[in-house]
Amino acid sequence: MSSPDKLEFKTVHLWQALIPVVALIGLIAINLLKFEGEAHIPLILASGVAALVGLCLGHSWKSIEKGILDGILIGMKAILILCVIGVMIGTWIAAGVVPFMIYYGLQILSPGIFLVAACLICAVVSLATGSSWTTASTVGIALMGVATGLNIPAPMAAGAVISGAYFGDKMSPLSDSTNLAPAVAGSELFEHIRHMLYTTLPALFIALFLYGLLGMRGFEGSIQTSQVTAITNALKTQFDLSFFLILPPLFVIGMVFFRWQALPALLLAALLGGVLAMGIQGESIGTVFSIAHYGYVSKTGNEAVDALLSHGGLDSMMNTISLVLCALSFGGIMERTGLLKTLAQSILNLARSTGSLVAATVCTCLGMNILAPDQYLSIIVPGRMYRDAYRTRGLHPKNLSRTLEDAGTLSSPLVAWNSCGAFMAGTLAVSPIDYLPYAFLNLFAPAIGIFLAYTGWTIVRLPNAKNSINSH
Repeated sequence: MSSPDKLEFKTVHLWQALIPVVALIGLIAINLLKFEGEAHIPLILASGVAALVGLCLGHSWKSIEKGILDGILIGMKAILILCVIGVMIGTWIAAGVVPFMIYYGLQILSPGIFLVAACLICAVVSLATGSSWTTASTVGIALMGVATGLNIPAPMAAGAVISGAYFGDKMSPLSDSTNLAPAVAGSELFEHIRHMLYTTLPALFIALFLYGLLGMRGFEGSIQTSQVTAITNALKTQFDLSFFLILPPLFVIGMVFFRWQALPALLLAALLGGVLAMGIQGESIGTVFSIAHYGYVSKTGNEAVDALLSHGGLDSMMNTISLVLCALSFGGIMERTGLLKTLAQSILNLARSTGSLVAATVCTCLGMNILAPDQYLSIIVPGRMYRDAYRTRGLHPKNLSRTLEDAGTLSSPLVAWNSCGAFMAGTLAVSPIDYLPYAFLNLFAPAIGIFLAYTGWTIVRLPNAKNSINSH
C-alpha cells in the first residue's frame, strides 16, 4: 500500500491552499510597509504556516522537511552560480573591466538623442554589473541630472533609465534573476538567455524607436554634463582603461553562443578578471583574493563612482542567497503538501492553450509582484506552480523561464509598493505611476511573449512531445 504521505493521495481545497498565501502577503506587507524590512522573516513565518496546514492535512514532519530540502535542491545550481558571480563581479571591477564598459558607454551621450542614449548607457552598465539597482543609483542619477538641464520631463528620463537598467538585469549572466529563473523552471542559463532574445531584443528596439520619437520633440536647454564628466574623469584616474579589458566580456559572449556550461565558464571568467587585475591594474594576488571574497572598495573620492564600484565579492551574494533559500523552502512546502498544485490547477483550468498558459503565467507573476511585492517571489512561486504544467503540455522549460523574466523581473519596478518600485522611486525621485508609461521595454516584453505564445513562433517543444497537444 502507498504511504499516506504521498502527494497524490491528498485532497486539498482552494481555501486551504490560500491560507499560507494570505499569510505570506500579510506578513510581507506589514514588514515592508510598516517596518521597512525585507522578505526573509515573513517567508520563514509563512513557511511555518504552510507546514502547519500540511500537518493538518495529514502529512508528517519528515515529509514536509523533505519538501523543504527538495525545494532548496532545485535552486542549488543557481546558488552556486551566484557565489561565482559575486567573485566575478569583484575581480572584474578590480581589473577595470566594469569601469571600462561604463566609461565608453558614457561616451555615446548626446543631447539630441538623450532618451535613446540614456537607455543604451544603462543597458551597457547593467550588462556589465548585472544589477538594475546599481545602475539606477549611480549612472541613472547622473542621467536624471542631465535630463533636468535639457528640460526633458523626469518621468520620460526615468522610464529610459529603467528600460535600460532592466535590459541588463534580464539579460546579463551576472544577474541573480537571470540565474534564478532557469533554475526554478528547469532550463540552463545560457539557453535561457538565448531564448529571451526573441522577446527582449524586439522590446528594446521598440523602446529605442519610441524614445527616438519622443526626442524629436526637440527639448531645449543647456546640457549639464558635470556629473557625467566627473564620473569619467574619476574612472580614468583610478584605472588603466586598456582595450585588453574588453576580453572578459567577449569571453562571456562567446560562452553564450558556444553553449558552455555556466558554472565552469563563469569561474574561468572570474579568474581571467583576477589575472587582468594583477597584470593591468597592478593589484597583488593577496588583494585579488580579498576582493574576490569581500568585494571591491572604491576610493576615488567621487561619491557616485565609489557607490558604483564598491561592489561584488562572495559576501555580497549572501543576502540574496538567504532570500532565495527562504523562498525555495516556502515553495518546497507548498509543493510537497499539494497546496501549490491546487493553486496552479485553479488557474490552469482556465488555460486551454499554450497562449493562455503563457498569459496565465504572466498574470501570476504580475500578481505576485503586486500582492507579495518582491521580484524573487514573482519568479520562484510561479516557476514552481507552472513547472509541471509546461512539461505536461510538451513545452520546453526555457519557455517558462523566459516568461518568468518577461513578467516577473520586468514588472517589479512598475509596482509602487514592490521593493523594486520603491527603490526606483526613491532613487530617481519619480513615482512608478509617473514613469510606468515610459518604461517601454518593461511593458512590451511581456506582451511580445504572449503574442509569440499564441502564434506559436519561437515556442520550443520537448523532443518527445505529442503533436496532438493544442499549441495555440
